[in-house]
Amino acid sequence: MTPQIAQTVYDAFAQTAKANPDKPFLLVLPETAQKYGTRAGQFSYGQVLAQVHQWRDAYRSAGYASGDRVALLLENRLSFFLHWFALNALGVSVVPVNADLRLAELQYLLSHSEVCLVVAIESHQSLLREAGAAAGFSVPVISPEESPPVRRNDKRDYSGPKLDTECALLYTSGTTGQPKGCVLSNLYFLHAGQWYAQTGGLAEIRKGEERMLTPLPLVHMNAMAYSVMAMVLSAGCLILLDRFHPRSWWLSVKDSGATIVHYLGVMPAILDKLPASSQDREHCVRFGFGAGVDQKLHANFEQRFGFPLLEAWAMTETGAGAVIMANREPRFVGTSCIGIEGDDVSVRIVDEQGDEVKAGEQGELWVCHAGDNPRFGFFSHYLKDTAATQAAWHEGWFKTGDIVRRNEAGYLVFVDRKKNVIRRSGENIAAVEVEGALARHPMVQAVSVAAVPDEVRGDEVLACVVLSSAVPDRSDPAQLASELVIWSLSQLAYYKVPGYVSFVSELPLTATNKIQRGALRQLAFELVSGGQAINTCHLKKPGGRA
Repeated sequence: MTPQIAQTVYDAFAQTAKANPDKPFLLVLPETAQKYGTRAGQFSYGQVLAQVHQWRDAYRSAGYASGDRVALLLENRLSFFLHWFALNALGVSVVPVNADLRLAELQYLLSHSEVCLVVAIESHQSLLREAGAAAGFSVPVISPEESPPVRRNDKRDYSGPKLDTECALLYTSGTTGQPKGCVLSNLYFLHAGQWYAQTGGLAEIRKGEERMLTPLPLVHMNAMAYSVMAMVLSAGCLILLDRFHPRSWWLSVKDSGATIVHYLGVMPAILDKLPASSQDREHCVRFGFGAGVDQKLHANFEQRFGFPLLEAWAMTETGAGAVIMANREPRFVGTSCIGIEGDDVSVRIVDEQGDEVKAGEQGELWVCHAGDNPRFGFFSHYLKDTAATQAAWHEGWFKTGDIVRRNEAGYLVFVDRKKNVIRRSGENIAAVEVEGALARHPMVQAVSVAAVPDEVRGDEVLACVVLSSAVPDRSDPAQLASELVIWSLSQLAYYKVPGYVSFVSELPLTATNKIQRGALRQLAFELVSGGQAINTCHLKKPGGRA
């Protein structure tokens, strides 16, 4: 997709910028600019490259080179690209930092990654200095406008970065334990962008024409690898929001001229609750790229808003080395189908013993890249965790921890994360399915479900619910719980409906706003054992209906 084969992310950007200097690389909408206190408008490839070169020269003069890591807490701002591309040109790895992390989390990240510099927005600099001190070392913290301090270390590699040079260190969300640092090479990012730019079908990317809007943060591989690199390699325009704003979403989509949008499963559910409007289809969007859309909303959303939501599967660890996407018909809309693997991906679905399951049965998804190198396009390793890296692989297969099955046509259907499956009376219940159903009730603002012990059934389903502000009368929690459960019987098989309901003020979330499943399981146990959960098991009966 570029005039010549790039060796680094910087190379790819520079080649596109030199060939298309006047094309827009980044659009900052007024709402996002106001949030960040920055300038709105379009920034061309040529403009950005000129600034990248200024920062590259500054870092080079200060002595930064391969072997160094620099943390970037810059949110979804233009400055993130200026520093990332400049450092990448020198072989320096970047460690994107989520702005929602707190002191203990930052202390762990800075210590584990051993960064030599932190570039951060002003509001977070004091916290980062405190975290560095708590971690036992003093790391310089500067603003994105400051010149980098001199770096003195003669043991680093000044020969220049290559395809296998570390480009970034991304941390997993830590839903079940301490986050792992995924070492990602230049090849990882280039391959992700090339896969997306060339995958075709309903996800065709037209060179020099696309405008991709995403509210996802640059600390995630979705935005940093897929969105950014696909636009770089196809000379497209990236539109970054500071976050998802439901009320202004369609105005942002329309005003930006977005032709592609990225989403998480919760976003279609929230947008579907907005009042219908004659302007629902007044946009230029050709497709959405994401995962986790609720089965019962999928078809209705596409009909209402006029474009397909293309469900896909990947992990930070797999990159595009083994990505699967429902970008061609049949898509089996409304079934959580993620498509069928391409020629470059190999798939196994296995049971607890690692043996292939029978046709139609669900099991854990194991993947690898087809061909001579099963790890092509994958993460390099977990930083400082050889045991975890080795445990993630089995005879060339990466064990994803996700549960899937094949439908009658052989297409893959996502069920849930392996550790999120609740086993009640021999039935496997996907937590994500129950959460999706409960989230559709007007009283629910947020919800997560977990298994709690049951002497007869093995597991029972407990729902932790944050009530919507639209529920004024909260004087009778038992009545509210009964109402929710009775309604759920019209949405789910009776055994999937919560046997316990607990109303909470907030859910245990990771810094990336995912459910912290380990903490949730502990909370669920404490709520039931402490008598703080409302028992609704008596409402669960076979054939039960609202």
